Amino acid sequence: MTRNRAFLLVGLLVCLAIAGIGSYYASSSPDGLEKVAADKGFEDTAQAHDLASSPFADYGTHGVDDARLAGGIAGVAGVGLTLTLAGGLFLLLRRNDSPTPDTTPIPETVPTDTGT
Repeated sequence: MTRNRAFLLVGLLVCLAIAGIGSYYASSSPDGLEKVAADKGFEDTAQAHDLASSPFADYGTHGVDDARLAGGIAGVAGVGLTLTLAGGLFLLLRRNDSPTPDTTPIPETVPTDTGT
């Protein structure tokens, strides 16, 4: 069991490092949809969505002035939220590990004729 926990802990640290540090190097260029909208000339029709004022909207963190740091914080928060939701779903749906009674019928023994 200790080996599994160590594996999961290392996996968590790798995920957090990729989200926190890797996002620091992410491109600040517009994403694909924004690029196509700019190329085709309809970017001015874009409207803000309902969650535009949420703390982690647009791949950043509101209140943090450094864009790369804001992206790293948002990435780490995203990993944490995803793992929390997935872990909760796993705990909810996992199979019960309690032993179940064996309901296999026991075959009747038939006396053998020894010929005496």
